[in-house]
Amino acid sequence: MEIPGLGTVVLDDKLGWYLSAEIAVPVLDDAPCMFALAGYDDDPAPEDFHAAIQAFLALDRSAMEAAIPHIYAYARDVIDDVGEEWGLEIDGPADVLNHVGFVELITVSRDHWGDQRVYVSVEGDCDWEEEHGLQIVFRDGAAVTKIGPYDGHLTNANAYDDDSLADVIYREVPRR
Repeated sequence: MEIPGLGTVVLDDKLGWYLSAEIAVPVLDDAPCMFALAGYDDDPAPEDFHAAIQAFLALDRSAMEAAIPHIYAYARDVIDDVGEEWGLEIDGPADVLNHVGFVELITVSRDHWGDQRVYVSVEGDCDWEEEHGLQIVFRDGAAVTKIGPYDGHLTNANAYDDDSLADVIYREVPRR
């Protein structure tokens, strides 16, 4: 099957998702990533997936730079919570992305429980949270709308079952 912006995708029988070949992703410094389309076959408006993918692939590094304050807030919350145990030093917001390694699979899916929009979810490993990592979610592929530990949710409103968090990009990590 052909998907605009991705080219040929193949169905992964295990996941039930369509997977693309690796594509250079400008917002991730042209890192080669595969895209996984979840729920595409049954979606009533697959053109929303196409639009989100094209918007995401049109983003440049400035979109990630705009997210840095939220990523740094997440890192600081975790580091402050665990104290000096790990000895991890992040020299301010400008250094935070040096402690992140993005994974090579980007997920595109519709939010069936919330606003019904299509989201692009990027996952990363990070030095400050080895277990849960980092998740950055882009609504309609165009704007960062959620940052925090990877929990699979597309919005903070869904993650915490709290509609007042609909426009919250980063929600403070609960203290241990």
